[in-house]
Amino acid sequence: MGCLQSKTSNVQSPDEESLQADKPDLANGDQAEQDQVPAFKEFALAELRTATNGFSSNYIVSESGEKAPNVVYRGKLENNRLVAVKRFSKQSWPDAQQFVAEAAGVGKVRHKRLVNLIGCCAEGDERLLVAEYMPNDTLSKHLFHWDKQPLPWEMRVRVAYYIAQALDHCNMENRKIYHDLNAYRVLFDEDGDPCLSSFGLMKNSRDGKSYSTNLAYTPPEFLRTGRVIPESVIYSYGTVLLDLLSGKHIPPSHALDLIRGKNVLLLMDSSLEGQYANEDATKLVELASRCLQSEARDRPNTKFLLSAVAPLQKQTEVASHVLMGLSKNTAPLPTMLSPLGKACARMDLTAVHDILLKTGYKDEEGAENELSFQEWTQQVQEMLNTKKFGDIAFRDKDFKSAIDYYSKLVLMMSVPSATVFARRALSYLMNGQPELALRDAMQAQVCMPEWPTAFYLQALALSKLGMETDAQDMLNDGAAFEAKKQNSWRG
Repeated sequence: MGCLQSKTSNVQSPDEESLQADKPDLANGDQAEQDQVPAFKEFALAELRTATNGFSSNYIVSESGEKAPNVVYRGKLENNRLVAVKRFSKQSWPDAQQFVAEAAGVGKVRHKRLVNLIGCCAEGDERLLVAEYMPNDTLSKHLFHWDKQPLPWEMRVRVAYYIAQALDHCNMENRKIYHDLNAYRVLFDEDGDPCLSSFGLMKNSRDGKSYSTNLAYTPPEFLRTGRVIPESVIYSYGTVLLDLLSGKHIPPSHALDLIRGKNVLLLMDSSLEGQYANEDATKLVELASRCLQSEARDRPNTKFLLSAVAPLQKQTEVASHVLMGLSKNTAPLPTMLSPLGKACARMDLTAVHDILLKTGYKDEEGAENELSFQEWTQQVQEMLNTKKFGDIAFRDKDFKSAIDYYSKLVLMMSVPSATVFARRALSYLMNGQPELALRDAMQAQVCMPEWPTAFYLQALALSKLGMETDAQDMLNDGAAFEAKKQNSWRG
């Protein structure tokens, strides 16, 4: 078989894809569904196991990896919604009903500044939470481990404001306790907007253990009593402000020494030089200082946080992804999609099957192949019988048999058939083998380099593998060849 050099030629398996580069799915209907937060529900363990490829280590997105006490995985549900799945350590919540009740309570708290909780699972010893997926990393990554550019001042102010909005909403919903607020709990959505993880609204275990970070960053009252109170959340907000100001994770005690000594400039991130007015930086430093007061009663409330940070925002009209230098996939669906292209875009395998059945082999009419031009020999008769049995199995949706017959046929044919590869590709998809389907769709393109069907099937397989950006490119290529074909007919 020939090897087609393209952007997909190095695809090996879904495990090798980048887990942080996902974009919304292709079809307009799917996009609308993606944009709506679904109602909270209880998931079956089997569904979440499938979504995370058996809780594969390759799907872990929590920054401490498998070493984290509660690991977070990226997952993809059957409706193609991307989710984050938090898996608690064994026996964190012995009482399943208590866990579900707590999760359902958190699931009722919805806000545009929250990474909303959309479900949970409590089967056997497993305790899992399911939330919206945020594709653009954590605040920790953008502040402490950035690759291309440090987080700009204006974006840091926006983070401070959006977190305050989320906390204020939680307060109004009577969810005043947020556990272990830190830079890992702030994530960025596909637009680059910061959102506060809903996981922090849920205790890490039934015993109420709330803080897993270094004790130097925990509220004084937690160290004294082991209890978390609403004012503890304000203290933790102050530590996040220090992160935003300094670009480093520095202990509050050290930061307060600098502030008291009027050495505010020593606190500031040097990469921000020239990006802010000194009085704005001073106000944010003063707010951090108030949040970090040792006595809980001396700390401000969430309404005060909002009123203090709101005036510091100076570029509210600039989109977050622009401020952060993030690329945003805004490419619309191509308008010139055939019914097959549209079916592939919405990943409707049944519709794809119906269209391939109706099309048959007519796209290859006139192509030189032994199905019509070879001498009538016993070998050709055997080949035609194999094709016939494969087509019958394909028609009857016996896709496993179709794969077997078409595989034999491919070995027998001296000139490969694009349609056979296309039919076997769909059969592989129906059999839950998108990697092999992608290979066959690529081989169909080798046979007929400008055949839209080959591109559309590649798009479908890529989408099944979670590679939506490449899938979008393939849809566009298929649509371009579709338009070319239409224009040639008109001419």
